[in-house]
Amino acid sequence: MIPRTLFSSDHDTFRESVRRFVQTELVPHHAQWEKDGIVPRDAWLKAGAAGLLCCQIAEEYGGPGADFLYNVVVIEELARAGITGPGFAVHSDMVATYIERFGSDAQKRRWLPGMVSGEVIGSIAITEPAAGSDVRGIQTRAHRDGDEYVINGQKTYISNGQSSDVIVLVCKTDPQRPREAISLILVETDRAGFSRGRNLEKLGLKAQDTSELFFDNVRVPVTNLVGEEHRGFDYLTRNLAHERLVQAVRSAAVAEVTIEQTVAYTSERKAFGQSISEFQNTQFKLAELKAAAVSGRVFTDRCIELQLQGKLDPVDAAAVKMQLSDLHNRVVDECLQLHGGWGYMWDYPVCRAYADARIVKIAGGSMEVMKQIIARDLFRQAKADAKRH
Repeated sequence: MIPRTLFSSDHDTFRESVRRFVQTELVPHHAQWEKDGIVPRDAWLKAGAAGLLCCQIAEEYGGPGADFLYNVVVIEELARAGITGPGFAVHSDMVATYIERFGSDAQKRRWLPGMVSGEVIGSIAITEPAAGSDVRGIQTRAHRDGDEYVINGQKTYISNGQSSDVIVLVCKTDPQRPREAISLILVETDRAGFSRGRNLEKLGLKAQDTSELFFDNVRVPVTNLVGEEHRGFDYLTRNLAHERLVQAVRSAAVAEVTIEQTVAYTSERKAFGQSISEFQNTQFKLAELKAAAVSGRVFTDRCIELQLQGKLDPVDAAAVKMQLSDLHNRVVDECLQLHGGWGYMWDYPVCRAYADARIVKIAGGSMEVMKQIIARDLFRQAKADAKRH
């Protein structure tokens, strides 16, 4: 294995702490949470007390002021343990980052300390029944009425939707510019006119609550606007590289641990008088997957380095998200096959990993959108090169 050089001894110490927390506080309860379709709030509070939430938030807003690598450690350790229920990544790497990067000082002081402690759970509401990857196609509206916005619309597939206390809502704020005038507005979930729909049943990520949200003349003060009015699409674009990298980080970890589990299983399981690991097909399949996982890990770690330097390009983020999503799905599919019938049983980690994997080709921008981003950049560069010559 190519050694990883990203982490300091402090990161390693934190990783040991996170791993202990995951094994003692999350793993024993996760199966029940999958049946319940939701993670209880006390798990969030314990995670906050253990320092797993919003690691990058500055000390003045109640956080530890750590670097992004601490978030990476949390993502990786949850992935290695097969913990998909707590929507910590949405909370820490999406909601908190929008407030931290684009919110006012008052918004940061109001929301971030509680998000660090786990007392406040955050969600971001983008997707609608008729608008997924096409963010400009959303229909939720917020019109200005004096010192308030009045919000009407519907969102769906919202992670942490059943649990959240505050929502970063993506909505339209100028009917004269229906595709361009997108804004981000913070909506408290105790506001009159706000309601949650059903907790959606999904193929995977069964312990993570995913909800429909409804806004019926919900009034919020204009001070809930994140950043500037009509700049929401720009803010989303600027944060997407970070979010897509987070997905790649998780996919790399799942691929690695699934290969490890399959090596262990095939070494013990026997067929036709020998262990499955002795068959050439098993050895070649796992060798191919291992080589692909190493390549994916190197690519992901390089993108993490660029993110730490503030240099991660949206095109590179799209590429790493696309490549690692493909790797993630390939690994769990082929490793399930090597488990045979047992791989189809929910008791085996590879079965749950298979069910959880499919969403990575959709969430955070579909694979088709990633290809569009990369292709557009390719032809833009080709045109620029042609002009120079």
